[in-house]
Amino acid sequence: MTSQNIPILTKAALEVLNTANAHEKANKTRAFASLWRQADEKSVGQITDMPTRPARPDRPELLMPRDMPKRKKGNFDQNKINLLHALSHIELNAIDLAWDIIARFSYLYEAKEGFALPLAFYEDWLKVADDEAKHFLMLSDELEKFDAKYGDLPAHDGVWESAEKTTDDFAARLAIVPMVLEARGLDVTPGMITLMNEQGDTAMADTLQIIYNDEVTHVQAGTVWFKQWCEYHDKDEETYFQELVQEYFHARLKPPFNHPAREEAGMIRDWYEPLADFDYKKKA
Repeated sequence: MTSQNIPILTKAALEVLNTANAHEKANKTRAFASLWRQADEKSVGQITDMPTRPARPDRPELLMPRDMPKRKKGNFDQNKINLLHALSHIELNAIDLAWDIIARFSYLYEAKEGFALPLAFYEDWLKVADDEAKHFLMLSDELEKFDAKYGDLPAHDGVWESAEKTTDDFAARLAIVPMVLEARGLDVTPGMITLMNEQGDTAMADTLQIIYNDEVTHVQAGTVWFKQWCEYHDKDEETYFQELVQEYFHARLKPPFNHPAREEAGMIRDWYEPLADFDYKKKA
């Protein structure tokens, strides 16, 4: 491929979403992102025939979260494999989620009426897709150190379920995916980095640090475009974020929160702290 034959961005999105092999999906993403950066002429395009779900490999077996095997104490190597596999699965989902938001909401690109998105939005999510692909490949390399690979263990489908629930709601997709799910990564990853350093695995700690630094920018991208949507529609950002989480997420947000990282990403603690105490059972 050359910079002259880079596909329309939405066509690249469909190609990645319809690629089942996990490493192929990641490598195609990195190649498309590189070509886009080099291209003189760039086009977003529009897509109407979105796949219901992205193509995935036969393995891992996908289970309901409640059916996932419980982690056991003691076997450090196996626990590390479990962690790496779980993180790899999250990153693979994140690749598809980034491409999905590019293609699914392509109709908003420079829309003539109503809320419109500029090229910068699509470039933000292409960068997210590229970062997530980089993360997946880095984690795969770490798994190989243990003679393991992605697909060896079962995984759950909870992340993509969140995407399905927000298929037709642009603001909800931003609120749930980057501003809830990815923001959760900002809360838990520093503890994993500390644990890896304590175990003397500085390579894994460095990998997690790269992922953490990138995730701050991903949450920030979600927050920036969510704020723009709210400004256009004259919505109070705090109130509307909470309404969307209560409608689409159906679970309390789990403290403790990494307030400094969330603030760096543009999230105000008054938005998310009350959701840690919201009684969803009472709402139901």
